[in-house]
Amino acid sequence: MEHNYDVIIAGCGVAGLYAAINLPEDLNVLIMCKREQKLCNSQLAQGGIAGVYDSPTDNINYHSNDTMIAGGFKNNVDAVQILVSEAAQDIGKIIELGVEFDKNPDGSYHRTLEGGHGHHRIFHHADSTGREITEKLFETVKGLKNVTILENALMCSMKQTSTGYSVFVLQDGEYAAYNCHFAILATGGIGRVYEFTTNSAIATGDGITFAYEMGAKIKNLSYVQFHPTAFNNRSTRECFLISEAVRGEGAYLLNCKKERFMHNYDDRLELAPRDVVSHAIILESRKQDSNDFYLDISYKDSEFIKKRFPMIYNNLLKQGFDITKEPVPIFPCQHYLMGGIDVDRNSRTTLPNLYACGECSHTGVHGSNRLASNSLLEALVFSRRAAGDIASLAASAPSEFETASFDPHIGADPIPKGTRTEIRRIMQRAHFVLPDKKAAAEGFRRAEEIRNNLISGGYYMDADYVLAKSIVTVAYIILNEVMQ
Repeated sequence: MEHNYDVIIAGCGVAGLYAAINLPEDLNVLIMCKREQKLCNSQLAQGGIAGVYDSPTDNINYHSNDTMIAGGFKNNVDAVQILVSEAAQDIGKIIELGVEFDKNPDGSYHRTLEGGHGHHRIFHHADSTGREITEKLFETVKGLKNVTILENALMCSMKQTSTGYSVFVLQDGEYAAYNCHFAILATGGIGRVYEFTTNSAIATGDGITFAYEMGAKIKNLSYVQFHPTAFNNRSTRECFLISEAVRGEGAYLLNCKKERFMHNYDDRLELAPRDVVSHAIILESRKQDSNDFYLDISYKDSEFIKKRFPMIYNNLLKQGFDITKEPVPIFPCQHYLMGGIDVDRNSRTTLPNLYACGECSHTGVHGSNRLASNSLLEALVFSRRAAGDIASLAASAPSEFETASFDPHIGADPIPKGTRTEIRRIMQRAHFVLPDKKAAAEGFRRAEEIRNNLISGGYYMDADYVLAKSIVTVAYIILNEVMQ
């Protein structure tokens, strides 16, 4: 069965939803959700959204400078300028759409501080800002008559056609083709390529894999960010994140001796950028021969902590830790991807009429390390720009739709068990905080072998196959970059 749309958006996080909101109402739009709509990395964003908006002391030059410093000056300067100068426009827009940010007693917006920021410019909704923004955007999208939302739709393949793109989807055991003139990949990150991540279960790099297979340029995929303060409960793959905003409010980092140590590594102490803090923890772990580290904000007023960080407080309490009374065990784990599908200032990929937004894209704004709370902002700014670019081109799109060929029954056998587990172990060993080039070279050879086997082995194209191929392709690209 075939379905035709002007625009298909793959992904239902902030980037995908905001793109749909900004597309013209006369375009027929489909949003594909890999699982249920609420399962996305945007929902997990705790800290907030950075931006200079109605501030008497901050300005876009300060925001730009902080972004460049955090990114090791490997940022795309033009993209950074777009990000910081258009922040107010999109923060104002989502407030109009009903997003509520915390306010001070006088009615002004409360803005917090996070690592790498020189000014208080983080708008937040307690410690669940991503969920607040995503839910309000989703409510807006549900009211748009030109937008259809398809949940539990696993993209199995994507192919370029003479009229745009064909996307092949597995839903409820059935395969179907969805065609479009314009496609936006907003598929999120790659966290499930690692043994431990703060990412949700859908973060397997599918959009990056499809773009790579079609020949789009992928850039800086080895720029992986490891968040320094994930709750250290290594019994589950998905690690609960303890927001950087906790350190912004004064929390200390402690080593295995319950001593502060950041003064030995950086003058900015606990408020150094994420890569600096993660590196310091790994170096300190080698120095102390221990992986036991803690985050301590218990010296602050307990009612302040409960009110400022209600989600973090309650989630840690369920794990047996009271953040108001004791230090909490933490350790770095995979958190965010700065590289991805290479795009220009309007989110165009190197393929015609194919766009990428959010974490799966490489705009260049983050450089080699993302400044805290710039991710939600990037998702808004560049998805809006993608929508605007599509609007300018839509009138010249063809009236017909071509469907590419697709056969899921390329084989009868399931993939070998343990494929994804092996790749995750390779990545954890070869490219975690301080990369190991020897392990990367060995891992690349094995990833290449596994990938070739999946492509040519005649396996049945079910969910296990699709996710494994995405994970191994991402690992293959990352490790190949590391060896260069």
